[in-house]
Amino acid sequence: MSKLEELIQQLCPNGVEYKTIGEIAIDIFRGSGIKREQITETGIPCVRYGEIYTTYGVWFDTCISHTDESTITSKKYFEHGDILFAITGESVEDIAKCSAYIGNERCLAGGDIVVLRHNQDPKYLSYALSTTEAQKQKSKGKVKSKVVHSSVPAIKELVVPIPPLEVQQEIVRILDQFTELTTELSTKLDAELTARKKQYAYYRGALLTFDSSTQFERLGDTCNMKAGKAIAARHISPVITNDAPYQCYGGNGVRGYVNMASHHGEFPIIGRQGALCGNVNYANGDFYATEHAVVVESKGKYIQKFLYYLLLSMNLNQYKSQGAQPGLAVGNLENIVAPVPTLEEQHRIISILERFDALCNDLTSGLPAEIKARQKQYEYYRDKLLNFKELK
Repeated sequence: MSKLEELIQQLCPNGVEYKTIGEIAIDIFRGSGIKREQITETGIPCVRYGEIYTTYGVWFDTCISHTDESTITSKKYFEHGDILFAITGESVEDIAKCSAYIGNERCLAGGDIVVLRHNQDPKYLSYALSTTEAQKQKSKGKVKSKVVHSSVPAIKELVVPIPPLEVQQEIVRILDQFTELTTELSTKLDAELTARKKQYAYYRGALLTFDSSTQFERLGDTCNMKAGKAIAARHISPVITNDAPYQCYGGNGVRGYVNMASHHGEFPIIGRQGALCGNVNYANGDFYATEHAVVVESKGKYIQKFLYYLLLSMNLNQYKSQGAQPGLAVGNLENIVAPVPTLEEQHRIISILERFDALCNDLTSGLPAEIKARQKQYEYYRDKLLNFKELK
């Protein structure tokens, strides 16, 4: 029997109380706005709500930001053990992400942060508030939009298991160790993925470099290149739905989803507007291309997948126009001279690059899938540890 099982059997054999955050709160309040221009290199430590999403994990002990306390008109402080919730975000799935502060300095909480003061183990509470079940509660009733909001009343209604402190501390010890191991493994996998992507880019460049023995022709002579058609923004959904099942390509790649398709098949697509114009994507099936996306179709001398890899290697952004709104004219793209190897050679190159591509980018195989699997394993183990029999 593990130490955790012994503690549960000894301290809460009949189950664990589930309580709302409102019931365990000693105090709960909103922070006060700290503007970006008020952030300084020195001064009192502070947290702005976006940092909870981008920087802090389940717990943190040091703030990355500081501010001049004298410039803040309505000061809201948090201290050791407090839980910080970000109540504004871009995603229903992540809204009200929280982090426990276990540092010793007194800090300022920025706007759109809710601070929870309590008498539980802070790390335990943060772990419990990060489970799949807790996130379902946070997301309930929220509507997908560009900005998603929560509130103090909504935070107060969240329900979490509250076992005795000794049980909380043992769970924290276990999850801290597991988190450290998962982070270490994920870091190694991320480093491996970065190295493989660099190797892939180098190898792709080498495979797609041809000498004078290979025929070179204008893309306009070997391909049909045509921009898509405009579509009103109101018809584009940010997420896929039954009413909007088709990917919509714009100047920077996939712009969203729509209820109609303009093309069917496999095509390289070049974004032709904005600072990132020249990006190359590969569409397969039914999709919609806007006027800011150029659909490329071989006239017979290229295999479509080879054409995608070739365009990807050409840094098309270098051909963009200069100005406030950079763009790629179809005529300029057609005038680019590119190699036209034999179809047999194209098949060989495709076979090699597809294996590399899967290793670096495939979410069902290769390194990205391995990284995702480690995260899912961690979430499963965390949720299982924090799922208690409820005391009746």
